[in-house]
Amino acid sequence: MKCLLIASESAEVLFYWTDLEFRQNVQEQYGASQEDGQGLPAFEDSISTVFAPIIISSSTMLYRQNDSYSSFTTENNHIYVLQQFDECLYIAVNGDGEEKEDELRRKIYMMKKMIEVLFGMVTLSGSLLRKELRPQDTEQRGRLWKLLQDLLETYSILRGTDQSFLVEAVERLIHPTLCEQCIEFLERRLVQQLNTSVERAGEEVLHAFILVHTKLLAFYSSRNASTLNTSDLLALIIMAQNMYPSNLDLDEPSPEDVESTSGSGPESFYTPEPSPTDKDSSSSEKAVRGSTPVFEFVDPDVQMAEDSLNTLEISPPDPSTPHRVFLEVSLKDGLYPMMPHSMYCMPLWPGITLVLLTKIPNSGVAIAIYKCLEAFAKLEDRLSEGQGGSARGQQAIHDVRSKLDKFIKVLGGPNVIQLQNVWSEFKNRAFSRGGPGLDKDLIPCCRNMTTQLCSIYRQFFVSDPGPASSPRHLSPGLQERAQAMVQEKLVDWKDFLLVKSRRNITMVSYLDDFPGLIHFICVDRSSGRMIAPSLIVTERTTSELGKGPVAQYIKSKVWSLVRTTRHYLQKGYSTVTLRDGDFYFCYFLWFESETGFKLETGEIPTQADDSTPIGMLSSDYYRKLVRYYSKNYQCEGVKCYELLTVHLGVIPTDIILQHCRQLASKLWEPSRNPLL
Repeated sequence: MKCLLIASESAEVLFYWTDLEFRQNVQEQYGASQEDGQGLPAFEDSISTVFAPIIISSSTMLYRQNDSYSSFTTENNHIYVLQQFDECLYIAVNGDGEEKEDELRRKIYMMKKMIEVLFGMVTLSGSLLRKELRPQDTEQRGRLWKLLQDLLETYSILRGTDQSFLVEAVERLIHPTLCEQCIEFLERRLVQQLNTSVERAGEEVLHAFILVHTKLLAFYSSRNASTLNTSDLLALIIMAQNMYPSNLDLDEPSPEDVESTSGSGPESFYTPEPSPTDKDSSSSEKAVRGSTPVFEFVDPDVQMAEDSLNTLEISPPDPSTPHRVFLEVSLKDGLYPMMPHSMYCMPLWPGITLVLLTKIPNSGVAIAIYKCLEAFAKLEDRLSEGQGGSARGQQAIHDVRSKLDKFIKVLGGPNVIQLQNVWSEFKNRAFSRGGPGLDKDLIPCCRNMTTQLCSIYRQFFVSDPGPASSPRHLSPGLQERAQAMVQEKLVDWKDFLLVKSRRNITMVSYLDDFPGLIHFICVDRSSGRMIAPSLIVTERTTSELGKGPVAQYIKSKVWSLVRTTRHYLQKGYSTVTLRDGDFYFCYFLWFESETGFKLETGEIPTQADDSTPIGMLSSDYYRKLVRYYSKNYQCEGVKCYELLTVHLGVIPTDIILQHCRQLASKLWEPSRNPLL
């Protein structure tokens, strides 16, 4: 009994996802009121009718009392979590007891993040976003909703099975030699050849990385690129997994493979198989290019309702056509969120993927639009506070005027006629003697200008240019050559990498130094990287804990520990120790200087239960925490770390705390993990 709904204030469905049980429950209440072929409107009407009282009640409380409820539980123990973002109301429901309130809220914020990645600054205008989420064309709407539903399912699976998505940090594949070779290859061969090719259509490769399942084998950023933040990288991994899903049960590792990857340090060795002959290589390469296999997740707990969207004959997208994604960019003059990029995702082999992120030719327009939007947002704040006539208000209006006049002059053409008309009306109302001047009556004009700027942004970066326009992306031939280059580089390592991804780090190498330690997760929140022993529990894949009820029990305890520690961190606690049956759990959050000197933690700010979830995907809580904490250490950089450990309960408490101190210092030794 699961559902996620996005609706307008008038109860119009902008997006929905339901599992099979929820769908059947709705149909039992309202029945299939339409004939075959008209199932989509019928189910939309039904689900709109189900949620209409909640939507109307929430909107009424919000506008009449300036307050609303964030969650409630019904008599049959169904949990509803509501979150209003501008003109869109998100509602997440769980009726089977598998998800708590915080998990539903996290799912809502994750969906908001993915919509921002897909639509960029269009999300800043509620009216435009409604049109994007609910296109008039039925086929286009079905394709979009299917994509969002698949992304939500992919995230749910990864969060329930992958530790990196549990703690929302990126995990690297630990093999220093191969990682360094791949980074050098991406820099000196792949990216250099792509950026000097005449077939790149004006695009420039900024980032290139190789994924083995969800683990990062190599990541390279060009000199002109800004740092890719962890939130965006996690979102891109979700998209890559959605396009080419991994199935960890597909290949059962042999005992020799497991033995060859059982260590995590320099004592591990691997000898790849001999390279195939030229004839074999060419034939296998053609086979890989000719038929790209698609592997589906096998998880009975997460299944999408077979709704009427599936009955639409939706043509599959061209695999050579990139995805337009909107990511944060850090430039010398500040941060610019939701800047347009092209994302190319190329399957090398099942479970191994190459991802390229390129800068598109007219991305400077997005920067100019964001500067104008930021100026209007500051002006609206001044007007709302009644400071329109103050010195700061005058500065804000002059800032807006200079930026808009310059932007319209540079852009020119028919695209800005509507913007120019609205801007002229704004100036007449703001600066003419008979106009309202700089007071609150000008706020609607500011919002109208914001909508027009977002509309220009939509025309340039979101709307489909149509078949008549020439393609502005890397040519299919260039993409194929890039794919072949990386395949040739990794062909001798692919089997090893797939096994290594399951047993990236094992507890074997830690047991001698830390007897009684069962599991740990250590996260560098400043870089968004994590390190933890493998904890994969599937039907065919075994871990050091086996694959029976014991392994599943430990896994469930680790997931529960993360949820518990986030609750205490939300209440301001940076250290948590608790005993649960035969186990002893510890959690520590601390800060260090760039030189490795431990800093006094001090007081952690508290948050309300219905606040933004703690993590790095939906909202970078830790970046805000470091910024808050750095006020006391402005002369040096501050880094943030987290450590979670699971010990046997028979180990004395003082020994456990000693283990935690030693483990924290050992994990980030440069000689052990140089790429972390």
